[in-house]
Amino acid sequence: MNFVCQQCKQAKATVHVTDTFPEKRERHLCEDCAAKENLIVTQKHVPTHEILKEFIKQKSGFSEAADVTCPNCGITFQEFQLKGQLGCPEDYTVFAELLDPLIERAHEGATHHVGKVPPKADESIHTHTKLLRLRGELQDAIDREQYERAAQLRDDISALESQ
Repeated sequence: MNFVCQQCKQAKATVHVTDTFPEKRERHLCEDCAAKENLIVTQKHVPTHEILKEFIKQKSGFSEAADVTCPNCGITFQEFQLKGQLGCPEDYTVFAELLDPLIERAHEGATHHVGKVPPKADESIHTHTKLLRLRGELQDAIDREQYERAAQLRDDISALESQ
């Protein structure tokens, strides 16, 4: 069904609004008229690849500092992103600010290794590893606003810590 904007009576209506107060009323507006009434926010066209690039940049926490170069081996942080490998041990110091979020994400919030524990290891090591995992899950639940799950994890952590 094609509608003409009820406001300007010229352009094609692409925004359909249903007001329910004080009484139910449908309106059909073009984008310009809808924007004038603050019903939609218009913005200039941005190519999809630019949107994706900006999204990845924001999610990864990288900024213009990605152009930092290691004085020892000459690798840039951008090169590390492309190759997935650092050039020398000095890179960990040079790129510390940029690498820390990556390391924390890879280790579920930890900044040190929290991998597998030998089955015959002391019980305190198993408890410590489980606490680290639970704390990571708790933070994730809080970030996702899953408060019931967060409360259960909090109780599990308290029980483990009191042992």
